[in-house]
Amino acid sequence: MTLKRKLIAGNWKMNASLSSNEELVKALVSGLSELKAKVGQQSLPEVLVCPPAPYWVQVAALLESSGIMLGAQDASEHDKGAYTGELSVSMLKEFKLGHVILGHSERRRYQFQNDSLICHKVSQAMKAGLTPILCVGETQDEREQGQTQPVIKRQVMSALSMLAADFDNVVVAYEPVWAIGTGLTATPAMAQEVHAYIRSLLESRTAHAQSLKILYGGSMNASNAQSLLAQPDVDGGLIGSAALSASDFLSIIAAAVAHNP
Repeated sequence: MTLKRKLIAGNWKMNASLSSNEELVKALVSGLSELKAKVGQQSLPEVLVCPPAPYWVQVAALLESSGIMLGAQDASEHDKGAYTGELSVSMLKEFKLGHVILGHSERRRYQFQNDSLICHKVSQAMKAGLTPILCVGETQDEREQGQTQPVIKRQVMSALSMLAADFDNVVVAYEPVWAIGTGLTATPAMAQEVHAYIRSLLESRTAHAQSLKILYGGSMNASNAQSLLAQPDVDGGLIGSAALSASDFLSIIAAAVAHNP
């Protein structure tokens, strides 16, 4: 299997304030600098944080020269126009964001985003040179009915259907819906099984499947990160609540060090 650096991405969701952002980011930058001094730059995973849009400028300034990347939590399928409240990929580019989370289960559920819409968002992101983090995952009912693979296949293949062959900068995040914000987590074996299946789907669409990152996004935390990141097809984590604690997030980053090439 192609070796690649792990990616640890923090999704802050709708949690932020000027004061808490400053405290969190300063602690992350300091902790990451200490870890780098111990293990070296090449042993570190890639690190990304995705704060709410109003805080991009503040967080970008706090992250300057830290090596931590900045991303967005969603983007519009439109580039501009009368779409009140939407954020276009060109806006993300102006703020020098490199990644955007698309198709998160909360957006699918609460904003009624469907596969077709997410497909257009992924296409827009790719055209703009952004790295989309495509979120896919099944509900508890779907898992109990044995529908995990059909659901994952539909979500992955639909989202990638507008992309040309041999795309090389899509990240997929497997987030079992039943494990988000519930305290439940897929076992390492369960996560690996679905990640390997996602890899096989990517192999049917691109020659670069082995180099693409597949993250686990179902309540990864400081306690379970080591065992999850040890799986051969788990290339990192999309972290929710644990990303709001500097010590927890740094612990996950440290766990990734042992499994970097």
